[in-house]
Amino acid sequence: MKLLILGGTAWLGHEVARQAVDRGHDVTCLARGYSGSIPEGASLIQSDRDEDQGLEPVATFQWDAVLDVSRQPGQVKRAVRDLRTARYYLFVSSGNAYASQGPLGQDEDAPLLPPLESDVMETMESYGQAKVACEQAVTEGFGSENCMIARVGLIGGPGDIFGRTGYWPLRFAHPSVANGTVLIPNAPALPTQVIDVRDLAAWLVHSCEKQLSGVYNAMGETQTFEEHLAAARTAARHEGQVVTADAEWLHSHGVGEWAGPKSLPLWLSNPDWHGMNARSNKRAKDAGLALRPLEETLNATLKWEEESGIDRPRRAGLTNEEEAELLTELVSTMH
Repeated sequence: MKLLILGGTAWLGHEVARQAVDRGHDVTCLARGYSGSIPEGASLIQSDRDEDQGLEPVATFQWDAVLDVSRQPGQVKRAVRDLRTARYYLFVSSGNAYASQGPLGQDEDAPLLPPLESDVMETMESYGQAKVACEQAVTEGFGSENCMIARVGLIGGPGDIFGRTGYWPLRFAHPSVANGTVLIPNAPALPTQVIDVRDLAAWLVHSCEKQLSGVYNAMGETQTFEEHLAAARTAARHEGQVVTADAEWLHSHGVGEWAGPKSLPLWLSNPDWHGMNARSNKRAKDAGLALRPLEETLNATLKWEEESGIDRPRRAGLTNEEEAELLTELVSTMH
């Protein structure tokens, strides 16, 4: 298969390119080349998709499949315009495209946000609307039978530079305090849903090979936060105590949710967001998506985190100092 990846230097695109090369495909990546290198065996064409003629270097080839991970509607509209001779187009969208993130168990037929009217997504506030606009451009340009929309949930595994799936196994493996106690939010029933980047990439390559059409939630299995933390503890061989704090206490001490600095990753206290990690993945699994156990993902993520340096700055979670300080205060209120 002659596969064009629009990207291929960042985390997911790189993994797709690597697996496609391993499966014997002819892989070309079109990217600016700022995010990193492409895998060995793939070809790189350096170009900027923000320019109107940015796809000119690849527009004359006959591609069996194009894979696109963009969030910018203008980039996707130009790609659809310039790559009309491609046989198949796979667009990687997001669960953020859905209008509501509250209800549990929603499938691909749930209502979407209105599409972004601008060709440029200026801030992450309009990320979901931008992805909807991208989806529409692909479907209108290629026809629903010649394209696939993969709405992806939280991606995890080795290479997670965002720190959302690496924080917990790393924290349990390297507690901030000598007695091994770890601080967790009191949210045992909170849904979590992680897809391993390697499983997602494998299925995207498979979908290009089979030229699968339709819309799919490309997401992991939904597990409770309690189950997720148990898998992280097992991966880390943690035998210390865990101390729980409720949302009100954590918020009053400036602890954030989901991601970012001074946060407890994956934690969401507002039920209006719980459905984000509890979407149906049945359609994708019926179409060949194979998912490894969460513990295996967290094991590999921990290994990658440790190899990358446990003291490097991270995009999510509490620093050792922040967690130790919070634990000292929390434990003192218990006595």
